[in-house]
Amino acid sequence: MVTFGKAVNTPSVKAGVKLPSQETLLTPRFYTTDFDKLANMALDISDEIITMVAELKADYNRHHFVRDEEFQQSWEHIDGQTRSAFVDFLERSCTSEFSGFLLFKELSRKLKDKNPALAEAFTYLARDEARHAGFINKAMADFNLSLDLGYLTKNRTYTFFPPEWIIYTVYLSEKIGYWRYIIMFRHLEEHSERKFYPLFKYFENWCQDENRHGDFFKALLRSQPQLWDNWKARLWSRFFLLTVFATHTLTVLERANFYKSLGIDAQDYNTKVIENTNETAARAFPVILDTNHPAFFPGLEKCSDLNFRLRLMDIRNSGKLGIFNFFRKLPLMVAVTWHMVRLFLIKPIDAEELRIMVR
Repeated sequence: MVTFGKAVNTPSVKAGVKLPSQETLLTPRFYTTDFDKLANMALDISDEIITMVAELKADYNRHHFVRDEEFQQSWEHIDGQTRSAFVDFLERSCTSEFSGFLLFKELSRKLKDKNPALAEAFTYLARDEARHAGFINKAMADFNLSLDLGYLTKNRTYTFFPPEWIIYTVYLSEKIGYWRYIIMFRHLEEHSERKFYPLFKYFENWCQDENRHGDFFKALLRSQPQLWDNWKARLWSRFFLLTVFATHTLTVLERANFYKSLGIDAQDYNTKVIENTNETAARAFPVILDTNHPAFFPGLEKCSDLNFRLRLMDIRNSGKLGIFNFFRKLPLMVAVTWHMVRLFLIKPIDAEELRIMVR
């Protein structure tokens, strides 16, 4: 089992190396798990998993992430809010991809002797994530910044999730990543004047990597009946869908300026990403959320508003005693919890019935 990392409060960084953003609820997390338990799970190598491993091995994007001549120019003309919002987007994306690389690399190493086929798959997943992170980090260098990925490895706080949670969350993160990229790509194809940087033209192939990763975890999830064929699985599916959608809402609405620079309405974008991800999850999960319920999106947006107020309170009270700040924030924290509980209690949609109807 990997131990938790420790955050360093006052790191020393080189010139041009961006200091990692302070870890918050919305910061991409680094995960660890009980690798021995995962290695000992009864993992039958189904035909679907074999097919997905072959897809990953083919490495369809091995020649895609190559910087062309369009990158070879100055980007000083991108300034102000657009520049800062885009750099923030790059940092979050790079951190998220690198987090996936570290997790998949360790899974590959731990499973090598007990399940070589799955170890091979995680090697390919780690390859893709490392390629993505490296490509984004090069983009940051165009803005005279970069992330010290070695520093992140050693000093980021690692969040422990049981193996079952890892399967749920990685599946959802890959699928929501697919929809985030493809919806943005399709919008910019229609509004090419908004492509202020060449990275965006890579998103179509990029999101196909995310899609393949998600399909692999879907096959892994469906190979474990305890993850989809009982009442506990139905509750966990609702919980992880809701937490992923709530985090996405908070992240997108808080960074509305970035989407505005692309000509995208943040609220509309958030709705499209969540609705499509929820529909896709019906292929893996026993239940999905009722995103058409009149209280669903207003409830998520209310949580976003409350979270924004909590962050402002942290900034204003940063020099005061922690216990004072906690009690000032407590009513807002209770309100967020209340809205999340109400959303969780909305009657879900039976995914099996939905699949039968589609057939």
